[in-house]
Amino acid sequence: MTKKIILVVDDEPYIIRTIQKTLEKEGYEVVTASDGCEALLKVKNMKPALVLLDINMPGLSGIDTLRCIKALDKNFPVIMVTAVRDEKEAKETIEAGAYDYITKPIDFEHLKSSVFSKIFLIRQA
Repeated sequence: MTKKIILVVDDEPYIIRTIQKTLEKEGYEVVTASDGCEALLKVKNMKPALVLLDINMPGLSGIDTLRCIKALDKNFPVIMVTAVRDEKEAKETIEAGAYDYITKPIDFEHLKSSVFSKIFLIRQA
């Protein structure tokens, strides 16, 4: 069975490395992007199984990137990651089609559970 590819998008290299190490230990292949434009190119070209997407990034915001991804494929699974605990922002991302909303500092057990459950659902589809 081939590894599922997960795209991790964040403008903070430390966050990317930490998430990447965690998910690689779980058996996923992880590719990264540091902004929304790079993320969109990788979504189009690599067709990852899932995207973990930071909300607050320079240039194209995470919410705008989410909307662009959903315009390409409304069923594409995206989990939002943010340092800001904002109920309005969380609601906006879920309404825009995000599967989950995870706040930093990241609870890695919750992250692994959310990723696994979405990947498992993809396998069943």
